[in-house]
Amino acid sequence: MQYEHEAAVAAFIRRRGITLCPTACALPTQGTISAADRAALQNHAAARSQSREQKIVAREHSLSAFAIQAVSNE
Repeated sequence: MQYEHEAAVAAFIRRRGITLCPTACALPTQGTISAADRAALQNHAAARSQSREQKIVAREHSLSAFAIQAVSNE
């Protein structure tokens, strides 16, 4: 029975392409993390933040251009 459960979980993971446990990623760990891993995580967070900021600026630019066009059409 344990083997069937493990096989079902493994099949689910293969089918869904899950590589990380969402629960483990949501909370800070109490384990020891190497300096290289911490640096990689900081770089990843910085890249995500920069990407998010660029999307916000692009969205604001699009909205302001749309608003200017709407006003000039009145």
